[in-house]
Amino acid sequence: MTREHEILVGVDGSVAGLHALDWATHEARTRGARLRLLVAYALPSFTVAGLDGAYAVIDDETIRAGAQSVLDEALLHVGRCGVPVEGRVVTGDAAAVLVDASRTADLVVVGTRGRGGFAERLLGTVSSALPAHSWCPTVVVPLRGADGRPVKDDPAPVRPIRRIVVGVDGSPSAEVALRLAIREAEAWGAELIAVSGVPVNAMAGVLAWLPSAVDHDQVLRDAAEGLDVVVDRALAQHPGVTVKRHVLDGTGAELLTEFSVATDLIVVGSRGRGGFAGLLLGSTSQAVLHHTRCPVMVVTARAAGDRAR
Repeated sequence: MTREHEILVGVDGSVAGLHALDWATHEARTRGARLRLLVAYALPSFTVAGLDGAYAVIDDETIRAGAQSVLDEALLHVGRCGVPVEGRVVTGDAAAVLVDASRTADLVVVGTRGRGGFAERLLGTVSSALPAHSWCPTVVVPLRGADGRPVKDDPAPVRPIRRIVVGVDGSPSAEVALRLAIREAEAWGAELIAVSGVPVNAMAGVLAWLPSAVDHDQVLRDAAEGLDVVVDRALAQHPGVTVKRHVLDGTGAELLTEFSVATDLIVVGSRGRGGFAGLLLGSTSQAVLHHTRCPVMVVTARAAGDRAR
C-alpha cells in the first residue's frame, strides 16, 4: 500500500491520550502531515448485575455512543490546530486496530497510563503487541510533569524537539531508526546524538570465553569505528546534518533512560544484535517505558523492512 503523510493517534478519553494527541499535533504541523484519530472499543462478553438482582446487557449502541463522545472530545481538544484532522470509531481490540491502520500511516502515536486500551497494551504483559507488529514507527508519549516525574494529570506542556538521541547497534532496524532520526532532526532543526551501548564490564564478568584481561578502551574504540561507518553512510544524502556520536559502557535501558532526562525524543530499533536490541519485547522495554523522561520512537523490524524497499 502507498503510505500517506498521516499520523495515526490512538485516543481513549484519558489525560494521557490527550497529551499524546498534543504531541502528535506538534509533529503533524512540523511534518506537514494530517492527523487521523482512532477510538477502538470491544463489546463485553458479560452482563452487569443490578441492585434488584436483575441483569442488563451492555449493548453495542450504548458503548459506541460512549466511544463517539471520546472521539468528539479529542476532536474538540485539537480544535484549531492548523493541520487537517479526521477521526473514526472502530470496533475491535485497540492494538489490533492500530496495527492494521498503521499500514498506510507514517507514524503511530499513543500515550501511557490510559484507561486500559492503548496504555495497557504498552505496559502490560502484551506490551509488545503494537510496537512489535506496527507497519510504521510508533511513538510512546509518557505522562510526565515539569520535573520529569510521572503524573496522573496536569502533564508538562509538549515542547518543541530540540535534541534527539538515537540508539545504534548495527542492526537493520537500528539503521532505519537512524535514518528516521536524521529526518526528524532536519524537520525540527534539532541536535542529533547517536549512541551505541557496549556493556564491556558486564560481559567480562559473566562470559567465561572472554580473555581475563579485556582491553576496555580497545573494545570501545572498535565500536566507535563501527558507529562512524554506520552514521557516515546514513548521512551521505543529508550533508547539512551533524550527528554527535557516543560509544559508552552500559546497556540500552540504562543509557536511554539516562539520556532521556535531557532529551526531547529517543529513537530506537526494536530488534538488533544486543544493546538496544528487542527494546520493547522484554524486561528492558518495560524499564525504559516506565522510566523514560521523554517520548520514545520505536522502529519495528516490520517497519524497517517495509521502508528499506
